[in-house]
Amino acid sequence: MQVASSLQTFVQRYVQYYQQSGRPLLTDWDANWLSPCQIGETDAAGQIIWQPVARVGLADFVDTERALELEFHPDIKAFYSAYWSENLTAHTSRGDLQLLLPWNEDDFIRLQQNLIGHVLMKKRLKQPVTLFFAVTDDDDFILSLDNHSGQVVLERVGLPASEVLADNLSCFLDGLAPGPGEV
Repeated sequence: MQVASSLQTFVQRYVQYYQQSGRPLLTDWDANWLSPCQIGETDAAGQIIWQPVARVGLADFVDTERALELEFHPDIKAFYSAYWSENLTAHTSRGDLQLLLPWNEDDFIRLQQNLIGHVLMKKRLKQPVTLFFAVTDDDDFILSLDNHSGQVVLERVGLPASEVLADNLSCFLDGLAPGPGEV
């Protein structure tokens, strides 16, 4: 799976970026929102160190695909199956973004519900089906995978994709730089 390999390479660069910066990956701790990503104990501020953790096996999209009467592109399934993680901040020459990854099994269920809502909206608007995987620094735009072609597209929420950013998800991930862009 090329997408899983590209995401693994990006995750390695991401973790290394934060290790070299001297800033730990921290998130708020919530006893009701645990994850395999959490490391150690909470600090005095109620935060906990985390790190992306590889998932074992492909995530199950069968019920979601059955409900939508649509088979998801294999690249999006590989992407969402690769890791448990907080969202990963990255940047390109076009701006900052966050790759959306599930934190735990409940978050994965919520992600699938959001994908269902997105696909139903696309179908209602008679637009090509896309599957989101990242948000941009502009709340009106998301990055999605065209479910038919596998191309990475930029789309304004509720409108058809406006631009092709990469031929496939693997190429897109290979071009990302970890962390927020320099201000």
